[in-house]
Amino acid sequence: MVNKKRAVIFIVLVVVFGFLGWRTFGGKQQAQYQTSQVERGTIVSTISASGQILVANIVNITTSAKGLVKKVYVQDGDRVTLGQKILEMTLDSDAQQKSVSAYSSYLSAKNSLDSAQVSLYTLDSAMWAAQRKFINDAVSRSLTIDDPTYIQENDDWLAAEAKYKNQQNVIAQSQIGLSSAWLSYQAVSPIVYAPMSGIITNITYVEGMTISASDDTGQTVAVIKSEGTPLASFNISEIDVSKVKPGQKATIELDSIADKTFTGKILSVNRIGTVTSGVTNYPVVIKFDTEAPEILPNMAATANIIVETKDNVLLIPSSAIQRQGTQDVVRVLKGKKEQTVVVETGLVSDTQTEILEGLSEGDEVVVSTISQTSQQGGTSVFGGGGAGRMFMGR
Repeated sequence: MVNKKRAVIFIVLVVVFGFLGWRTFGGKQQAQYQTSQVERGTIVSTISASGQILVANIVNITTSAKGLVKKVYVQDGDRVTLGQKILEMTLDSDAQQKSVSAYSSYLSAKNSLDSAQVSLYTLDSAMWAAQRKFINDAVSRSLTIDDPTYIQENDDWLAAEAKYKNQQNVIAQSQIGLSSAWLSYQAVSPIVYAPMSGIITNITYVEGMTISASDDTGQTVAVIKSEGTPLASFNISEIDVSKVKPGQKATIELDSIADKTFTGKILSVNRIGTVTSGVTNYPVVIKFDTEAPEILPNMAATANIIVETKDNVLLIPSSAIQRQGTQDVVRVLKGKKEQTVVVETGLVSDTQTEILEGLSEGDEVVVSTISQTSQQGGTSVFGGGGAGRMFMGR
């Protein structure tokens, strides 16, 4: 029994040491490379940024009035003009009181403007009368500039002119007040008007429905879509902002619109920036090149801003470049031998890097190394060839 156990142990040891010997002496390492040739081409350097759609030429039609919808004058797809009727309501008692009060304020503002304009005409007449009196007396009586009559009549003229100019400012203020009063009335008016010209979409009310608007924000009753291209804002990091300027082209992708890429141009760069949680970003506004009805405000978007483009330059995969100290190096195959070459790089794209010095067109650079254990002469103790082991590495 003891001899049988010793025999089993001996066989196990032979198997183990045999396998270790086969792995040590029977296998042979062979280096294999994944390579790429240096070639000429065009490289595009871009900066990626995230953001969202600011406006898509859509304006909400809102009302702060409350009541029952009496009449709807338009439907989806209709083209409307500024000031055109959209719908009319029968206001509840509270809304009627607010509407009447707002209209009264509008009429008061209109009367103030009319009165200011009448005063302007009076002051204008007084100014020219004072000027004529001063000029006539100064000429006919040959008054000198230090004569008391000259001084008095000149001051009367200047005072009349100052009153006239001041009244012009009063009129401008009255016009602003009238516009504000009219907008306030429109917000609570039983009739909802179009705030701009465009195409009506997304009508949310029909005859017989009740509108219960918020006094603060109002209630949206429809949307107007105007002609024009969308605008989007993107955040640029402090590292990249110096490379960005108005006029540069960009490609834009939206999360909500798959498999479609838009183009645009930078309109403005905010170089003051904003700081959020210790991170500084610089907003960039990009205008789309074409209209896109499917784009809506606040949609998430990603932009690739084209910073620079170069033609007919030497290019290699960026993965072939390694950093050694302060230098960029590339492994080059000369025949079957591998050499390390110092290179000077230029523009960098998503996958390629421009080579300024160190390589020539047609050179074969190592992108990665594949080390493979091959089975030459090694035989598995289990009666077959042992399986090789492969791993990838740069």
